[in-house]
Amino acid sequence: MSIRQKLWNPNAVVFISSACIMVIELVAGRITAPQIGVSLYTWTSIIGVVLAGISLGNYLGGRLADRFASEGFLGLIFSLASFASLSILWLTNWAHELNPPDVPLMVWIVAYIALLFFLPSMVLGCISPIVVKLSLSDLKRTGTTVGKIYACSSVGSIAGTFATGFFLISWFGTRTVVLLVAVVLFLMGLYFLSAKGWRWAILLLVLFVLALGLLQWKQLLESTCLRETNYFCIKVHEEEIEGKAVLKLILDRLVHSYVDLEDPTRLVYGYEQAYAAVLQPFLKQHPDLRAFFIGGGGYTFPRYLEILYPQSEVDVAEIDPQVTEVAHHVLGLPRDTHIRTYTRDARILVEEGTIRGPYEVVIGDAFNDYSVPYHLTTLEFDQAIADMLTDDGLYVVNLVDSFRRGHFLRAYVRTMQRTFAHVAVIPVAEGWEDSVRTTFVIAASQVSLDLSQVPDSGYIPWSEEELAGFLAMEPPLILTDDYVPVDNLLAPVYEDSES
Repeated sequence: MSIRQKLWNPNAVVFISSACIMVIELVAGRITAPQIGVSLYTWTSIIGVVLAGISLGNYLGGRLADRFASEGFLGLIFSLASFASLSILWLTNWAHELNPPDVPLMVWIVAYIALLFFLPSMVLGCISPIVVKLSLSDLKRTGTTVGKIYACSSVGSIAGTFATGFFLISWFGTRTVVLLVAVVLFLMGLYFLSAKGWRWAILLLVLFVLALGLLQWKQLLESTCLRETNYFCIKVHEEEIEGKAVLKLILDRLVHSYVDLEDPTRLVYGYEQAYAAVLQPFLKQHPDLRAFFIGGGGYTFPRYLEILYPQSEVDVAEIDPQVTEVAHHVLGLPRDTHIRTYTRDARILVEEGTIRGPYEVVIGDAFNDYSVPYHLTTLEFDQAIADMLTDDGLYVVNLVDSFRRGHFLRAYVRTMQRTFAHVAVIPVAEGWEDSVRTTFVIAASQVSLDLSQVPDSGYIPWSEEELAGFLAMEPPLILTDDYVPVDNLLAPVYEDSES
């Protein structure tokens, strides 16, 4: 028996190829987030595209195996998979410059993801049938052989999933992970092609090096992210607003916060100005209030309270520790701040009792553009927040929708009305009646709301009659843990804003 025959292990081969498929699938969610965001549509499209690629690859791989199955041919397929994986790096940079065409949102997302990830999924899908063909030497043990191969393939998929989600992306970043996959597949191709003689292997090595050179791999590996985490691609850019420089925090494709390093109490975002106006009468009565923030981001409004109301007690739930670290390192949040940060999901914090009320104010700042954590929109969560508030406490949230469409806004307000006796809506934009997207601030309490200071901020709350008329435009929909179709409700607004 030759050394090559001793090393040949079909179970290990499919383990590696299946792990690589899942690494690419998990990385796809992070690579596409800066362009198309993270939503149910995104992950549905990624899973569907990758499965479609694997399915077609299985079919083609079976046909090819019947005609060409050999170690050298398997090496060729691994090599093609390596080059297909490299193409993700090039196509990502190119595709990010594309503007969404005038097609339905779901069609655009599927097409965008297919452009990047269908080909490598298809080529990798060819490997298992070829390995099965090469492994069948005893027809009496066909079931056992095939069963072991597919079991090892599944184990490889599991290993690739956990390794990528828990370690690889946070250790190396998405682009380096894609390159590592390409290198692993290349080495597998090199190993099997060498069965045909080292001339083939040398040719493959030359082609791989040329491909890296043509793809300008150093530039392709340079991430546009300041930090890349398991949750976000974090970027910080400088921008001049009203004649003064501010830093803007971008999470994936969305501007989350503006921070003025010279004046941390300056509120640039309109919704934060509306927050301050809503809280102004309340703060006169409660200058030493306890406040809980759902989402930290750039920590703009928590710092506003800390500086102007030093007697206040501020807690923040920020799920991504690197967002908080960027706030410290880049956005001027002092290391000795009195703001307490909990690196957990807000809902988990609330329900497990890690933080305890009563709070005078809870501020929801986790909805950013069309990136909406569904579990923070539901009736059950509203009830949990109400239980944390004092009898006259305030719950203030911002969200994005349009007045013309307004499906999500209507559902969200109706849901809050099931828990809170008084709910007010404040559009925070000029021309909001005709705008395709507007930020709305929603304030809720069990007692009457004093919104007398809000018009001074330049924004006019809807009257009770205006709100009732807006809600009556559609049948009532209550968001619950069992039914929370936020992506579907926001899809028309996303399509309008991108067209």
